[in-house]
Amino acid sequence: MTGAAKLTSRNWFGKATAGLILGFAVAIGVSALFAHLTPGGLTPSSGKAQLNMWIVAPIWAGVLSFCFLFRDGKSAWLKLGAATFAIYALLYGGRWLIGL
Repeated sequence: MTGAAKLTSRNWFGKATAGLILGFAVAIGVSALFAHLTPGGLTPSSGKAQLNMWIVAPIWAGVLSFCFLFRDGKSAWLKLGAATFAIYALLYGGRWLIGL
């Protein structure tokens, strides 16, 4: 394994903060996409609102767990930031384009 591809515990603070902050934004965005792209919307009578509320925590925990696989904090912030941007662009762009 080369030195550039080796995973280390260096830069853990940058990785952890990216996972905490951007991971939460990703989890909320994925939950919103799920709410808008599946039938039924978020009507109070359905259990879908509860499901959307509860899927945020496992998604956030998953992103936070996998953020330590990035090489450094900078790449974690850049790649999770790009994922966050893509999710919210799809969410709001989809609303604008097709009226979600």
